[in-house]
Amino acid sequence: MEVGSVQHTDPFPPAPPGLCSEMLGVAEESYRAGNFELAAEIYGSQLEEQPQRFLWLRKGDALALAGRVTDALDCYTRAAMLSQLRPEELGVLVGSIARNIREKELGLPCAQREPGTAHPQYSVSPYSAPPAEPTPISDIFSCPMCRLLLLDPVTLLCGHSVCKRCLRAQEPLQCSQCGDKLKGKAEWPGVSLMDSKVNVVLGNLLQKWLKEETKVRRLSVEGELLRESSNLMGAMEKYSAALELSKYPSPCDSWLAAERAELYLAMKNYNQAISDADTVCKKEPLSHKGHYVKARALSGLGRTEEALKEFLYCVALNPEWSLMKIEAQKIICEMLFPAFENVQASLGTPLRALTSHTRLKPSLTNSNTCTEDFSLPGCSKDSKFQITKSFVESDIFVMEEFKDEPVSCMLPHSKAEESLGNVLVSLPGASLKRKLNSSEDYQSATAKVRKTGAESKCEQSATKLVLRDIPVALVDACDFECSLCMRLFYEPVATPCGHTFCLKCLERCLDHNPHCPLCKEDLAQYLAYRAYKKTLLTEELITRYLPEELTERKKIYDEEMKELSNLHKDVPIFVCTMAFPTIPCPLHVFEPRYRLMIRRSMETGTKQFGMCIADDLKGFADYGCMLQVRDVKFFPDGRSVVDTIGLNRFKVLSHGQRDGYNTANIEYLEDKKMEGQEYEELLVLHNSVYDQALGWFTSLKDNMKSQILSHFGQMPSKESDPQNGENGPAWCWWMLAVLPLESKAQLTILAMTSLKDRLHAIKRILIFVTRKRAR
Repeated sequence: MEVGSVQHTDPFPPAPPGLCSEMLGVAEESYRAGNFELAAEIYGSQLEEQPQRFLWLRKGDALALAGRVTDALDCYTRAAMLSQLRPEELGVLVGSIARNIREKELGLPCAQREPGTAHPQYSVSPYSAPPAEPTPISDIFSCPMCRLLLLDPVTLLCGHSVCKRCLRAQEPLQCSQCGDKLKGKAEWPGVSLMDSKVNVVLGNLLQKWLKEETKVRRLSVEGELLRESSNLMGAMEKYSAALELSKYPSPCDSWLAAERAELYLAMKNYNQAISDADTVCKKEPLSHKGHYVKARALSGLGRTEEALKEFLYCVALNPEWSLMKIEAQKIICEMLFPAFENVQASLGTPLRALTSHTRLKPSLTNSNTCTEDFSLPGCSKDSKFQITKSFVESDIFVMEEFKDEPVSCMLPHSKAEESLGNVLVSLPGASLKRKLNSSEDYQSATAKVRKTGAESKCEQSATKLVLRDIPVALVDACDFECSLCMRLFYEPVATPCGHTFCLKCLERCLDHNPHCPLCKEDLAQYLAYRAYKKTLLTEELITRYLPEELTERKKIYDEEMKELSNLHKDVPIFVCTMAFPTIPCPLHVFEPRYRLMIRRSMETGTKQFGMCIADDLKGFADYGCMLQVRDVKFFPDGRSVVDTIGLNRFKVLSHGQRDGYNTANIEYLEDKKMEGQEYEELLVLHNSVYDQALGWFTSLKDNMKSQILSHFGQMPSKESDPQNGENGPAWCWWMLAVLPLESKAQLTILAMTSLKDRLHAIKRILIFVTRKRAR
C-alpha cells in the first residue's frame, strides 16, 4: 500500500442531513483522482454549513496527502474534540509523515499511481508499492542471499554461488540472482539441493584469502544455531566473540550487531539493545532491522517519543510494514490527542498534561500568525488554548502553556513541512536551525536539507561497497588449475559434487563415463540436464586477480578453435554411411569420439563435418559429402540424435586423426559447366531422365512410397536450369539416395563432376530396376 493511504471503516458514508450530497460526491471523486487540495477545500466548505466529525477526518486525510501535515493536525484535533480519536484513524497522517521522511530525508522513491486510477484508499485490494531494489552485495565474495561473506559456498546450476546454509533455508527454490528455478529432490533425484556439496575450489580460496573473516562468519552461524535452539546466552557469546574477532569494518559487523541487539531485546536488556541498534543505524542508516530493534527497545523503556521516531523510520523504509505503522499511529494518538479522550464523559483533564508529556515547544511566529481562541470541552475555565498557524521551518506541532494568561495550543502551518514535532527534529538530514529570521534563511536552510540528504545517500552507497583486499602473495594460479588439462580454468564449471573443471574438459570426460573424474560420484542426472553453466564467481576471480594468465589461456583456446573451424584442413570425418547434397541424413551418435566431434563442430560455429563410408585399407573412402547440423537431441545416457542435411561434395587429399576421430584435408567438387549445343543436349537428357524417374517412383507400391517419403521427403521438382548450383539438380541426389544401390556404386556417382555422366548412370539404373521388377 502506498505511504499515506489508510482504510476507514466507511470511506464514503451517506451525506448527513443538511449537507450537499452532490458536493461531497465531487470531493470524493477528487480524492480518488489524487486532487487532494480540491477535496480538502470542498470538505471545508461543507464544514462551514454543518461541522461533522467524519468531514474533519476526511479533510485531515486530504490535507495530509497533499503534504500539509500541520493543517491536517488542526482537522484531526477538531475531530478529536467531537469524539475520541482512534489510532486507526491516523493512518493517512502517519503515512504522509513517513512519505516525507522517505522522499526528503532518505532520498528513496515512493510508489507511483497510474494517471486516472483511484487513490489506493479506495482500491479493492491494497495498493502495492514497487518492491525496493535488493541491497547490492558488498563485493564478489558476498552471498547474494544473506549479503555476507560466503560460507561453505555451494554453486547452483545457474552458475551463482551461495552459502550452503542460505540454500537450505531458501523457499521457494529459486536463485535470488537470476530468478532461475532450482531443481528439487522430487524433480531431480540425482541432484538434490539439500545434498549439494561445497565448491571445493571456492571454499579453499575463501579459507586461504579471508581466513579471519571466515572464522567470524562461522562463529555467527554457530550463534544462529544456538539461537534457533533457544540457547540465548550461548548465542550471545558466539556473536560477541565474532564481533571481538572482527578487526576491520565489514558488512558482517553490522549484521552481527543487529543480531546481538535482537538477542538483547528478547532478553529485555533494552539499554544494550539500543546500544547495538545505534551502532547498526550509524553504519547502515537504511537498515530495517536496526531501526526496528531500536524502536522496540525504546518502547520497552517507556521512551515513547524516541520510539515514535524509529517506528516512523521503519514505515518510511518499508511502507508495507503494517505492524510498525500501527505502532506509530498508537503513539501519535496518545501523544497529541490525549486531552480529547473520553470527551463524551466530560472528564476535566486539563490540557497542560499534554505539554509535560510531549515536551513540544514553540518554534517560530511571525506577522502571518493567525490566532483563534476557543475553549475545549472537558477543560477548566482557566485552561484555555489558542490555535495558532505560523510559518515555521520544521512543521513542529507546538503546544505551549502560559502561566499568567490563557494556555495556547498552536498548530503551525509551514511551507517546508519536513517533520512533525520535536521527535522528528533529530532525524538524520533534518539539519535545519530552530530559528530563522527571513524567508531567504528559510530557502537556504531547505536547500541545505535536500543537499545534506543527497550527500548522505551517496555516502551510504559508498560505505555499502566494501572491497576486501587480497594480498598479492596469496594469489596463486595453481589454485585455479584444472585437474584434467593441467592448465588455468577456462569457462570453469562446478559439478554437484563440488569439483571444478574446464567446461570442455568436463564434457570430454562425461562422453566416456558419467562419473566425476575426481571423486567418481555419479553424474548421470547432471549429464542428462546438460546445463553446464560457468561458475561465475570463479571466472570473476580469475579475471580480476590473474588477468595475464587468463589472456594467455584465452589465446591458446582461440588458436584451437581457429584450427578446428578450418573447413579445408583437418576437417572432422564421420565414418558411417553415404550422404548426398540437399538430402537429410539423421544420425544416432553414441560413440564418445563422435560426441566430441559433434560438440566441437557446434562450438566452433561451423556446425559442419564430413561424412564418408568406411574403407578397409584407408579407413574411409576418398570421396564424401559435408553435412550441416540442424538440430541435436540429447538423451540422459549421453546418446544423441543429430539432424543433418547434405551440403557439398569433397575429395579427400590426405587422411588423419584428432582425439580419436578421423580427419582429412579436402578439396570441394563442382560440376563442369556445358554450353551451346552440349547444353541443349544436356537439357533434353535431363528432362527425359526426370520423367523416367518420376514414372518409376509413381509405379511403386503405396507402402514403399510412404517409407521413402517419411525418410527422404518429397521428390524435388524439376529445375529449369539443371546446371544451377555446384552440385546440379537436387532431384538427382534424391533419386540416387532412394534407388536400391550398393554404397560403392553410389560413391562412384557421387564422385562424378559431369552432370551428363551422372544422368546417364541414373538412366541405366532406372532401366535395370524397371526390368528387374517386371520379371
